[in-house]
Amino acid sequence: MNKAIFCLLAASCVSASAQQNQAAGTALTIYNQDLAVVRTTVDLGLKPGDNEVTTTKVTSQLEPDSVVLRDPAGRHPVQIEEQNYDAAIATQSWMLQKYEGQTIDFKQERDGKPELVQGKILRADANGAQPLIELNGKMQFQLPGLPVFPASTDGLLLKPTLRWKIFSKDAAQFPAELSYLTHGFSWNATYNLVSAKTEAAGSGTEPVDIVGWVTISNNSGTEFTDARVKLMAGDVAVARQAGYGCGVISGLAMAQAAPVAPPPVTQKAFDDFHLYDLNRRVTLEDRETKQIEFLRVAGVPVTRKYVYDGMEFPNSYGEFYGNGAYTDSSMGLSSTKKVHIEQEFVNSKANHLGMPLPAGVVRFYRSDSDGQMEFVGENTIDHTPEDGKVRLSTGVAFDVTGQRKRMNFHIDVSERVIDESYLITVKSAKDKPANVDVIEHLFRTATWNIAENSSKYEKRDSSTIAFPITVPAHGQQQVSYTVHYSW
Repeated sequence: MNKAIFCLLAASCVSASAQQNQAAGTALTIYNQDLAVVRTTVDLGLKPGDNEVTTTKVTSQLEPDSVVLRDPAGRHPVQIEEQNYDAAIATQSWMLQKYEGQTIDFKQERDGKPELVQGKILRADANGAQPLIELNGKMQFQLPGLPVFPASTDGLLLKPTLRWKIFSKDAAQFPAELSYLTHGFSWNATYNLVSAKTEAAGSGTEPVDIVGWVTISNNSGTEFTDARVKLMAGDVAVARQAGYGCGVISGLAMAQAAPVAPPPVTQKAFDDFHLYDLNRRVTLEDRETKQIEFLRVAGVPVTRKYVYDGMEFPNSYGEFYGNGAYTDSSMGLSSTKKVHIEQEFVNSKANHLGMPLPAGVVRFYRSDSDGQMEFVGENTIDHTPEDGKVRLSTGVAFDVTGQRKRMNFHIDVSERVIDESYLITVKSAKDKPANVDVIEHLFRTATWNIAENSSKYEKRDSSTIAFPITVPAHGQQQVSYTVHYSW
């Protein structure tokens, strides 16, 4: 049945002009969780009674029970009696299975010229099995060439298709809104931080330029032309079970069109998440990955410092005594010499930022003395609100090392007390002084106090303290302390 006959017999079909309207009106809201909401338009021409309607403006990973078809103006009720979704589009594997047991042509190259040979498909390449072909009275476990199938193949489906049986009380002509959930989409953020300085100060604050990209991947099986794209940042609960529909989530793409002169990427709070609007139309080809710049600022003050967190926690804490103490004397002895490089900045308007930053990878670059930009480390950040602090480790210092030794351990089980002393030494081979935070974890009991300390310390949380020290160039600095535990 050709297209013209099908359109005459069907009560309604999606015309070429309707397809263009769909493309022009398509909107996407893409989530971090292999999920997107698609909203497009289907021109409906309904007669009284039952109508057959079909559209191919859907993906191969659509959730059929999430489909919402409605008149956005609310004047024409849409009563869907039946919906059929077919995503089994024609592939070579599908065609081989369809012609299993039959003889078809295979295209080969011989002496630089194409020729056709005939082979019988004894078995298609289904369920991981190799295809089995009979050729000239013999069998072989590979295709003898490119399979060439008859053009009159029945049931050929080139695109995923939705078919509806719609009942209408009266004749009606209107653009219907089609919304649905689909898998096959993802996005993430990447931040490139570039310092113009040719040499790190070792520690301290320096201005950097930040360029932020969003990377969008489309593996839905369908291309989207000139679509309005929004990105949802946050962990949205998704029920992976039958009967899950669009519900409230289907309305996330219903926003005003971007202005003719698109502004930069904007964001707004939406429910308990953040919605980023690209404010432009984007074409996403199937299996395409596209990068779009969403942030570019200069002169962001970034503080760089060294952190020595010398204790290596064991996989198991070992012996736990009574109702509140780790008494194993061997615990806390394992240590590392690595001193980490830590970068920190505040996402504030005063620092030329202030837009909530979606989670992603942060990469740091620095110019070499010859002007070439070099990569000097990366790490990931979580979703960061306005005025939130970004703190991440970007590597291990080559010229700064640490050493941690326990100097004394005394336990009195009857009195329920433990006294423990440590000596931490940080050495630097750098030409400039280095500021280092020495981190210590007081893990044995919930109740503790520092009985003796050689340097001032900061309490970071209920079981962590930090000693900010300055290590001289080509020198060392030591920290000692005694902690008194009780339970």
